[in-house]
Amino acid sequence: MIEEQDARILAHLQTDGRATNQQLADEVGMSTSACWRRVRALEEAGVIQGYAALIAREQAGFAMSAILHVSLERHDAKFVDEFVARVTTRREVLECFATTGDADYHLRVVVRDMAAYNRFLDEFMFRIPGIRYVRSNVVLKEIKTSVALPF
Repeated sequence: MIEEQDARILAHLQTDGRATNQQLADEVGMSTSACWRRVRALEEAGVIQGYAALIAREQAGFAMSAILHVSLERHDAKFVDEFVARVTTRREVLECFATTGDADYHLRVVVRDMAAYNRFLDEFMFRIPGIRYVRSNVVLKEIKTSVALPF
């Protein structure tokens, strides 16, 4: 469980990851040294995994996004391990979730255009052994996209 002071730090860092330690300390009502120690402890514990810029997908040239529903033929370790190993190396795959329900995995994929998506399917997804099916849902409009946890 995250302590209240840590939750305030994390909530602020999610909205402004570029805040200086002084700005962060002022925002959460702590001394700069105490704030710095808490941030370092959160980093060392792996709660804060890193810092990154949030990029507007379409403005960066990635016009197409899709959600893929993937089901495997068999769930033995060989096929699962190979699927996971391959998917985690592809930069187009932003997220991959093992799920319950009709599909074993859900992937969020971004590409520059439909031709790139077709190549991704033909040259990558359809060549992974053990896949029963891949169903695609093309994203028409992003209503809400967030990486911030609800502290």
